[in-house]
Amino acid sequence: MNTTITSNGLPVLPQPKSGQSGSATQGGVNANTTDTAPVAAADDSVQLTASARALQQAAQGDKGHAIDTQRVEQIRKALADGSYRIDASKIADRMISPENQLNGKV
Repeated sequence: MNTTITSNGLPVLPQPKSGQSGSATQGGVNANTTDTAPVAAADDSVQLTASARALQQAAQGDKGHAIDTQRVEQIRKALADGSYRIDASKIADRMISPENQLNGKV
């Protein structure tokens, strides 16, 4: 289903083919009009803002860091056999580390 956007910002909804029942007006706009958006010129261009470029780079992921597949497999095996141990205090220290850095505590 395609919806065409006209120059006034109101969408032109697909119309029933002739012979089908339907209202002659919809939302106060004549439903039989077939305004179409102007065709884009070949020299049109798009410029991204700095924030849009940053979002685009973030979406591409961090390709600079390789995944240590050997370490991943080691952890997977440890999880499977129940020998993987979690050090809660180490996790907690790393969670509050950024806040400590902001407060000047190192």
